[in-house]
Amino acid sequence: MTYNNKIRVLVIDDSLVFDKFLCEELPKANDNIEVVGYSMNPYDALAKMPSLKPDVITLDVEMPGINGIDFLKELLPKHLLPVILVSSLNVNVFDALSNGAVDFVKKPDMSRNYTTQLFVQNLCSKILIASRARVRLPASMQPSQAAATGLSASGLPTPGISAPAQDSVQRPFSLRANNTIIAIGASTGGTEATLEIMKELPSDIPGIVITQHMPEGFTKMYAERLNRLCRMEVREARNGDTLRPGLALISPGGDLQTKVVRVGSQYSVKCYPAEKVNGHRPSVDVLFHSTAVSAGSSAVGIILTGMGQDGAEGLLHMRRAGAYTIGQDRDSCVVYGMPMVAYRMGGVTTQAPCQSIAGILVNHLKKL
Repeated sequence: MTYNNKIRVLVIDDSLVFDKFLCEELPKANDNIEVVGYSMNPYDALAKMPSLKPDVITLDVEMPGINGIDFLKELLPKHLLPVILVSSLNVNVFDALSNGAVDFVKKPDMSRNYTTQLFVQNLCSKILIASRARVRLPASMQPSQAAATGLSASGLPTPGISAPAQDSVQRPFSLRANNTIIAIGASTGGTEATLEIMKELPSDIPGIVITQHMPEGFTKMYAERLNRLCRMEVREARNGDTLRPGLALISPGGDLQTKVVRVGSQYSVKCYPAEKVNGHRPSVDVLFHSTAVSAGSSAVGIILTGMGQDGAEGLLHMRRAGAYTIGQDRDSCVVYGMPMVAYRMGGVTTQAPCQSIAGILVNHLKKL
């Protein structure tokens, strides 16, 4: 990927040491990046925006005075820019993503050179991706839309507004559909895209396995967030977990790959140490390829927003094995990379905006 102009980056962190570290290391690690300034508090950053004209912002989630979430609410209505969160293991990162941030990286251990080098490389990669991301003002910052949907910023029903139809009025899926498994893969922008789909699904949905590119520790917190906001049970996968209706498993981040295996008439997940695939661990391709082999036509594959091509070949393998496959469309993606490659390869049965995918999935399952 080449860039005609350098990507102008504004660094926001309350640690002067960390600010200077990023100012020095980011341009050295990638000559497409120029750090145009840093701020130790969001108020100063907002004041500097007109003169610095950044293309991408890196933002510490937790800062004194005003936290990253409140800063996003101030920033994005005025300057619709891609923001990458730089966070320790903190659940607030997901609240910030729901408020318009594009992606996040885990803050390094500054005492270990190896970790800081990997961190800089990872952050550079995300800056390059973010500079071409499609940034939208989140619904939480558009009161009229929130009122129309009856949802609060958290995704829960707004007081005084009717909630979505409950499971009691939904027709149960057929026995055949309940023997189906669903595999979902996503990267940049995927945490919110996956939530948008999952919160619309009923509690008796066939078993789901989700691979989202995410660091160790954050996958567990992400699963806990989905479990609070969705009707089905959601948790981080453990090696040997059996899939069943009403259960969604998140592939653990870190040193493990996750695949679906068949054990008799049931499906389970295998979480095992392995090398990265397509530069990722967990990898969407590993999930999709294994689902094609284990479940064949008894599967549904869904590929969502993300840079690169992880999952594209696996989704094609699933479709060739008889699975029904769905790809997120360009306009609703933060980054139309993974779904685009899958679509061009012929791996996508149906392409649709994110907000339509849950309905398409449920309608497909009811026909089984």
